[in-house]
Amino acid sequence: MELRCQVAFGFVLLAALCAAQPVKFKDCGSTSGKILIVDITPCPSLPCILRKGQSYAVNVTFASKTSSQKTVAAVYGIMNGIAIPFNIPNADGCQSGIQCPIQNNQNYHYLNYLPIKKEYPSIKLMVEWELKDELDRDLFCCRIPVQISN
Repeated sequence: MELRCQVAFGFVLLAALCAAQPVKFKDCGSTSGKILIVDITPCPSLPCILRKGQSYAVNVTFASKTSSQKTVAAVYGIMNGIAIPFNIPNADGCQSGIQCPIQNNQNYHYLNYLPIKKEYPSIKLMVEWELKDELDRDLFCCRIPVQISN
């Protein structure tokens, strides 16, 4: 059963990678890693238009500058300098496309989903996505301009 889940996740990851479109991002403090590519599916142009009631695949390819046994993700909407947490389906990076433990000088493909709730206001903002190592350092931190819309 576990093998079937891994194979199914592999197909989802492959489909997301093939359909993904690289977006421009701002690094907001990646100290334990270096971001190589950020893909959001779908996001053909910036700001990414995020429709209420839909979910968006976020894939970050990064190079690790450290070793770590675990990873934890956090996502925020930045409005007027205030960080408001967004819920993601799974905050454990080791269950989001990354095989842990993280090794120094290795590249990784992190994949998760950002659900946009119908209750969210229609607004432009920056989304900040962080993946932290076991010492609470950013393996990556990126900011992407988005617009939440009906």
